[in-house]
Amino acid sequence: MSDQKTPFDGANPFAQMMEQAQEMARNFPAMEAFTPKGFEKLMGTMPKDMMELMFGNTMNTGGLDARTRLLLTLAGLTMQGAQNDVALRQTVRHALEAGATRQHIVETIGQMSVFAGIPAMTRALEVTQAVLDEKEGDA
Repeated sequence: MSDQKTPFDGANPFAQMMEQAQEMARNFPAMEAFTPKGFEKLMGTMPKDMMELMFGNTMNTGGLDARTRLLLTLAGLTMQGAQNDVALRQTVRHALEAGATRQHIVETIGQMSVFAGIPAMTRALEVTQAVLDEKEGDA
């Protein structure tokens, strides 16, 4: 038997994996400036016509339009407890671009309180309100 330790001897494999990932990130200078919010700004908002083409009525005549699909996505994200802030904010931005109104968005989230509970609805509304405030500031 060798006295050499394997990478997983006596340690939590997940902790070691996280340590290795953090060490790797430290070796990339650009990673120091990385923030999830900064990455989110790079994504932008897809134009309404593009949304309709990709997942709206353009290719699926008589099907759901992009606005409805995005409101359904918003409902699903709320049902999951509104845990993914980035996805929630992007969905709200895209829904607005696709023609949804503030009322459509708030009613969609409010309807989910019956199924997902008040805490999930409240969390989704808080994240959404920040996006709506941001949009008003841009206008």
